Amino acid sequence: MNPGVLVVEDDAQIARALLVNLRARGYRTHRAATGRQALEIASREHPDVVLLDLGLPDMEGGEVIEGLRGWSTVPIIVVSARDASHSKVDALDRGADDYVTKPFAMDELLARLRAALRRAHPDPAGPVVETTDGRVRIDLADRSVTVEGQPVRLTKLEWRLLEVLARNPHRLIGRTELLTTVWGPGYGEEANYLRVYMSQLRAKLEPDSSHPRYFLTELGMGYRFTP
Repeated sequence: MNPGVLVVEDDAQIARALLVNLRARGYRTHRAATGRQALEIASREHPDVVLLDLGLPDMEGGEVIEGLRGWSTVPIIVVSARDASHSKVDALDRGADDYVTKPFAMDELLARLRAALRRAHPDPAGPVVETTDGRVRIDLADRSVTVEGQPVRLTKLEWRLLEVLARNPHRLIGRTELLTTVWGPGYGEEANYLRVYMSQLRAKLEPDSSHPRYFLTELGMGYRFTP
């Protein structure tokens, strides 16, 4: 069965454009114009991905995210005109998986959607992540890393940070989520920890740590691993 996408958007014109493009590519679609409709449809239809606008007429998009996260791990991609850093950070911290700012390129949004589906339904062939240039190979089961065929030694915290990023390729991971996952719930505000350890990972794994290719910074938001 083709993947199902729930479009939560109160602007009829934007919703129509999204639905037409999604259906043309074989996705099953549902549309909600309010937060309450979104939660009702999600509980009934169990979509594979949710595209969520934050500016809904009856409730804040953040409340919808929290409502979904109360029972579901469905990927949530926020599609919003709010481009302020705090809006993006808040949505990610509440449980969104990605954030796309309006106006957006349809090709980019569809690529983000495909990436979200891949993360939600990973390839069962084996827990190995390799960069497209073949330079870096991360064996998650073996807890080992090689660069150009040579083993690289990582500290315990470097590995834990790399593992979180490698298990979520192409996903924007918020700073708070990374800090609490790697260091613990009491470290959500220690952004300097992330800067130091990301710098160390880049020095060990990037071809040129001053111009990262794999470990990208999303200013004021978090980090994205692009293998």
